[in-house]
Amino acid sequence: MTYAGQALARTIIGIIGNVISFGLFISPAPTFKRIWQNKSTEEFHPYPYLLCVLNCLFWVFYGLPVVHPDSTLVITINGIGLALELIYLTIFFAYTSKRNRKIIGAFLLGEAALVGTIAAVTLLCFHTHSKRSTFVGIICVLAGIMMYGSPLSIIKKVVQTKSVEFLPFWLCLAGFVNGIVWFTYANLKTLDLYIATGNGIGAVLGLVQLSVYAYYKLYGKPKVRDDAKPAGEVQLQTSTAHRGVASLPV
Repeated sequence: MTYAGQALARTIIGIIGNVISFGLFISPAPTFKRIWQNKSTEEFHPYPYLLCVLNCLFWVFYGLPVVHPDSTLVITINGIGLALELIYLTIFFAYTSKRNRKIIGAFLLGEAALVGTIAAVTLLCFHTHSKRSTFVGIICVLAGIMMYGSPLSIIKKVVQTKSVEFLPFWLCLAGFVNGIVWFTYANLKTLDLYIATGNGIGAVLGLVQLSVYAYYKLYGKPKVRDDAKPAGEVQLQTSTAHRGVASLPV
């Protein structure tokens, strides 16, 4: 494939990745519709959304021209994801307990301080795109792995109950496809090791979730509780970064 062909393919796959990542970021919407209607956060926790905010912040910084040029699509989807997660947290903040409000406030302040510190270190201590991309990319990969790996807590519930009623199939599928698409994107034109690593691991974790879903769908117990939450309203246990979250995206 020619250089121009690789660039075009990378752009097309990046756009597809943005669409899929948007699906991941929007997946908590049913949960927050429930919170809005009930005027209560019930048993839900703010941590997955706070982690997704941090992941998006790091990837937006990574995509800036001063760190990693030609990463407009990375900035676009993570900027959208950041906006959605902040909307979710605003709703959560309005209907949660005083203790959770303190947690949300403390986490957001801490995340802002952490990202500000990382940005200062990056710009002051590293003076080439290569070195800046390496430093910030490693941090993004770590944040993304935590975000992608957090749904494993739902897998534990599936194994314990031998039922997939708590595991949202479409969220797992979107996470798997999202990881594959962004892994492919990272390997076109020039290898982006950090996008490739984070999303490659995310794809593997998504495959694990889908495999568990398939097994217990075929051999597990049928649904017996009428008051169980619909799968679409299962709290998003993301991470990551990306993907968002949610699973999450770059």
